[in-house]
Amino acid sequence: MALTATGVKSAKATDKPYKLSDGGGLYLLVLLNGAKYWRMDYRFSGLRRTLAVGVYPDVSLALARERREEARKLLANGIDPSAVKKASKAAGVALAANSFEIVAREWFVGRESNWKKSHASTIIYRLEKDVFPWLGNKPIGDITAPELLTVLRRIESRGVLEPAHRIGAICGQIFRYAIATGRAQRDPSADLKGALPSYRGKHLAALTDPVKIGKLMRDIESYRGSFIGRCALRILPLVFVRPIELTGAEWSEIDLDKSEWRIPADKMKMKALHIVPLSTKAAAIRSALHPVTGAGKYVFPNVRTTTLPMARNTLLAALRVMGYTPDEMTAHGFRHMASTLLNEQGFHADAIERQLAHKAAGVRATYNAAQYLPERRRMMQHWADYLDGLKSGADVIALHKGKTA
Repeated sequence: MALTATGVKSAKATDKPYKLSDGGGLYLLVLLNGAKYWRMDYRFSGLRRTLAVGVYPDVSLALARERREEARKLLANGIDPSAVKKASKAAGVALAANSFEIVAREWFVGRESNWKKSHASTIIYRLEKDVFPWLGNKPIGDITAPELLTVLRRIESRGVLEPAHRIGAICGQIFRYAIATGRAQRDPSADLKGALPSYRGKHLAALTDPVKIGKLMRDIESYRGSFIGRCALRILPLVFVRPIELTGAEWSEIDLDKSEWRIPADKMKMKALHIVPLSTKAAAIRSALHPVTGAGKYVFPNVRTTTLPMARNTLLAALRVMGYTPDEMTAHGFRHMASTLLNEQGFHADAIERQLAHKAAGVRATYNAAQYLPERRRMMQHWADYLDGLKSGADVIALHKGKTA
């Protein structure tokens, strides 16, 4: 039975909290102290959720019903009312529900759980710094292509073309979300194709000349950094992972008895469990490090606090200290180095791709963490031995013969 204004006003506290339902999920929650709160229960993505609608008498029955209807309209469009409320709160100002900032934050809240924390932080930082100050208050359906281009050119004027393109792409996603939720008719970013100078991503430099690789291995061996930093740098060429995956390694992920490192799906770019067989040398480095950092969470903890992983630029900084320029070698370049030479040495291309945690296209796209694992174990040991040979100055390293399916 629907509530009445008189019934809401006369509701008294009892010996326990109770609810007075108004229908459509809306109800008045009466607490032990007599305080009255409007709440709305609903389901979204198969989960039961509760929306705080307001406090009586500041929010009357009529206003509570209006807010219920607004929430139901959002649900009908596939939008979580709680996400909209969170977005509005994050905006920090009373913006209209269809302003660019509110829609953008709503879009962001609905996706951030699927992103790595660092990626999510970068996206919202870029929006708050470069877009919201100029477009945030405008109704998203009224924003024109020239207005968006002015924002992007302001970024370009700082000499950073790549972020300008990235922010343009982010804005395009937000506009398309606004179209899907009925708050815009078209995406103005689509009209800006070719308006900014084209951008080609910088090549992540990597050494592929065996002689130069041998020198690099010797430089790494003689690097005079901290013990933990030296261990991280020595193991990076042996595991084929991205630098951020290495610095975030946790002891709970490593089985020294099996000489295996299992990286959880939520840490991987492809969002799939990844197995890294550890060569004899890689396992030895881990074992030597265990007495130093094994009591903590991270294999390579931060220099300032063991509760955080090693800073992501530590490995790159070490290469620069050793004299390698950005055009010669990057921390990410060890992956390209291994891929190039192992393909030349006859290893199964798919085994190499799996060990690099790349997801193949077409019929080979199904990701299986253990696929080609026996060959990958042999390949990782071969690679470690190969690098040791180059480090010792070997002129010719025997190639791997044949391919294993």
